Amino acid sequence: MTPQKTLTLFFFLLLSFYTFTSSATIEAEPAFGNPIDQKLLGQDKEPTLSHFKFYWQDIVGGPNATSIPIVQPIPKFNTSSSFGLVRVIDNVLTIGPNLTSKVIGRAQGFYVSVSETELDLLMVESFVFYEGRYNGSTIDIVGRNVALNKVREIPVVGGSGVFRFAKGYAELRTLKFDAVSGDTLVQYDVFVSHR
Repeated sequence: MTPQKTLTLFFFLLLSFYTFTSSATIEAEPAFGNPIDQKLLGQDKEPTLSHFKFYWQDIVGGPNATSIPIVQPIPKFNTSSSFGLVRVIDNVLTIGPNLTSKVIGRAQGFYVSVSETELDLLMVESFVFYEGRYNGSTIDIVGRNVALNKVREIPVVGGSGVFRFAKGYAELRTLKFDAVSGDTLVQYDVFVSHR
């Protein structure tokens, strides 16, 4: 073989080896979503339907306020609906209606006045529980609350801990509203399906 053919063959083999090793080391992009075995997340069990009844204590004034305004309504909308008002909350959840009742958790989130004509609120809340097997678990709700209706319903959209993959709804009933302080007591009945 001539030196020129030997050199050409050498470069061809070198190029082939480089192409082979390069393509072998290039990994395919990982898939964005992959199916997994339900057992890995405990989703092979039958769902449990639970009912929780507690009291949401919204304290809007004074030194111990648990609900504070972040955005005030624009003056032209500062009507009885307070359209545009945003409040962040860290309200206690009690086992009984009295503020001195045992605290079982907190409602953390915010609500926004979303109507120009009536008291409609968009509620975004995580109920963080402190009691028993639910300690550290959360139930999350998001939805419309027509505050002057006797009974309102808001969807449960998820949760964490014991309530992973939770779904259900919450019924709200206002038991007390103090027109002077703005403090409100609401009974929550939460019906949640979880595994």
